[in-house]
Amino acid sequence: MRSKDKQEAQEPTIAPGMDDALDAEANAREKRAGDSTEVTRLALDRTPED
Repeated sequence: MRSKDKQEAQEPTIAPGMDDALDAEANAREKRAGDSTEVTRLALDRTPED
């Protein structure tokens, strides 16, 4: 059970309203230092009948 708690503590999170922070591009210095993260967006495309 302890390992599950530890794993949950490591889950990445972002505060509500921080979406614009994900849109900001890393500058050259951040990229060289490896201080950037690739962001992938997933959009669910469904019709009301689905």
